[in-house]
Amino acid sequence: MADRPLRVRVVTVSTRAAAGEYDDRSGPAIVEALGAWGEVSADIVVVPDGEEHVVSVLRDAVASGADVVLTTGGTGLGPDDRTPQATVRVIDQEVPGIAEAIRADGRAQGVATAALSRAVAGTAGSTLIVNLPGSVGGARDGAAVVGPLLAHVRDQMAGGDH
Repeated sequence: MADRPLRVRVVTVSTRAAAGEYDDRSGPAIVEALGAWGEVSADIVVVPDGEEHVVSVLRDAVASGADVVLTTGGTGLGPDDRTPQATVRVIDQEVPGIAEAIRADGRAQGVATAALSRAVAGTAGSTLIVNLPGSVGGARDGAAVVGPLLAHVRDQMAGGDH
């Protein structure tokens, strides 16, 4: 990667974690997984479920200059699962291959429910935003799919060659 650490914001979307009912484990699992792919400067933000909460934290991350935002949670079929809708409101263009690769990896590992994920990925300005599953294992596995792409993504978004 470039001469500075990759700036990553991890957004855990969970009403119960935001209320302190339990500790966020998915966010730290993502940060740990990304450490295998280079120097990362990461912070974790926990927000309750709800489209407006997610839109606000995503826009803040983009404005702050984050290279990558990885969300965890809110991608399923539940009535409060609105992370993909919020993400679509913030991104300029979708990068469907990333979300497809995460779902395919889950299926290849024998996780049938990976097919139920409505996660999306895309860019907003010079920031890549990717929705990951809310489970610790799904978040960690999704980060492992995204990790090898990050150096190339940052180079391309800075105007580098393909």
